[in-house]
Amino acid sequence: MVYAFDSLAYAKRLRDAGVDAKQAEAHAESARDFVMGELVTRHDLEVVRRELDTSIAAVRGDLDTTRRELDTSIAAARRDTESAIDRQTLRLTVRLGGIVAIGVAALATIIKL
Repeated sequence: MVYAFDSLAYAKRLRDAGVDAKQAEAHAESARDFVMGELVTRHDLEVVRRELDTSIAAVRGDLDTTRRELDTSIAAARRDTESAIDRQTLRLTVRLGGIVAIGVAALATIIKL
């Protein structure tokens, strides 16, 4: 929506209120130049909305990429952890088997005496 500013009518109203003609015209020009230049139009808002939509889409894409990378890293860490646990379990099983074998051998030796 574009706003039209009638500086002539504005100056006339000021003159009718008793303001000097030159001052009234200066006020009207100042209002047109400074106030009207700061108004935001519907088109301005639409441009900003499109820019924001583009930025939001880019951030969503970055978040999706980061989430996939994190999922991959977590899965790799889980595999590494499970592999380490499996190795440790095997070591403990072998040690326990050795302890049991030594215990049985010791017991057999004691029984033979």
